[in-house]
Amino acid sequence: MPIYLDNAATTPVCPQAAQAAFEVMTEGYGNPSSGYELGRQAARRLEADRAAVAQRLGCGPEELTFVSCGTEGDNWSVLAAAERGKRLGKHIVATAIEHAAVLEPVKALAARGYEVTWLRPDRTGHVSAGDLRAALRTDTVLVSMMLVNNELGTLQPVADAAQAIREAGCPALLHCDAVQGFLKVPFTPARLGVDLLTLSGHKVRAPKGVGVQYIRKGLDIKPLLRGGGQENGLRSGTEPTAQAAALAAACAAWQDSYPSRILEIKEYALELLSALPGLEIISRGDAPHICAVALPGYPSEMLVRELSDRGICVSSGSACHKGRPSHVFAALGLPKRTLMGVLRLSFGPDNTRADADILAEALGEITKKRIAMR
Repeated sequence: MPIYLDNAATTPVCPQAAQAAFEVMTEGYGNPSSGYELGRQAARRLEADRAAVAQRLGCGPEELTFVSCGTEGDNWSVLAAAERGKRLGKHIVATAIEHAAVLEPVKALAARGYEVTWLRPDRTGHVSAGDLRAALRTDTVLVSMMLVNNELGTLQPVADAAQAIREAGCPALLHCDAVQGFLKVPFTPARLGVDLLTLSGHKVRAPKGVGVQYIRKGLDIKPLLRGGGQENGLRSGTEPTAQAAALAAACAAWQDSYPSRILEIKEYALELLSALPGLEIISRGDAPHICAVALPGYPSEMLVRELSDRGICVSSGSACHKGRPSHVFAALGLPKRTLMGVLRLSFGPDNTRADADILAEALGEITKKRIAMR
């Protein structure tokens, strides 16, 4: 088995989630829209699973819509907020370190005439609440701010953003990509004060292909997908019953002790890595599972390959970049030599101190080899 240290990219599916999906696929496979008993059973199971996810998120089940992934939820939030506010203004505020699932629809709106204010982080990877307040205008219709950055692990001031929007009296909806925060850091949509919030199942040991979109009760937005009117008319398409069951099971199986356990392993790994000659800690991460380090002068992709040859899985940033330089690390203003040697490490409940020992030993061997070749 590999030493898997890329849990921010995806997580191994837990046995409970796999079993729940298998049961629904092989026994409770009815279409929830069908009128016979097998369909009605599927509909009841779907609502029970929705309630289970809502309980872990801390919201009402009627506020959750099942979607295919975080990207769909992010796209839907951005486009729906712009559509809802089109008569009130065409100004958007977003952080420069959002996931591509937010950046790209915002850029598409900019091409259609929307004005975008990009909030840049400081050197530690944090966006300023003061900068957000200064950016708000009477024609701002959307603020999008992620809860936990997927490459740095830094927490962003989402609750402060909500307060600032209220105090400014602007019509903006607040969207939060909470994909990396769910079950890792404590929050509820109400405490954050958000209107829209996006989650993804495969970041919390459910399978790929399912997420949930929180829509604040009473908020009227238009659907992204139209068709048969499933999910109360908000998300047409036959409901992903097996994936929903798996997500609910993964939520139930997630233990409250996991975040502290994960944090302990991450801090141990950082202690070992900080002793390596030339290694820089870019971000320790506020969230328990993500941090970023760099070996200046060692190309990231080379490091990823050499570690992979040793059975260790890490990344040079978000998996969605596919080898392209990360806009997140670039936004920190790192020297080019440092920027080219960045690695993201992300931990999960299955990681151990032994995994960190093996990582540190491998990176130590790689650096010694490079030094000897000079």
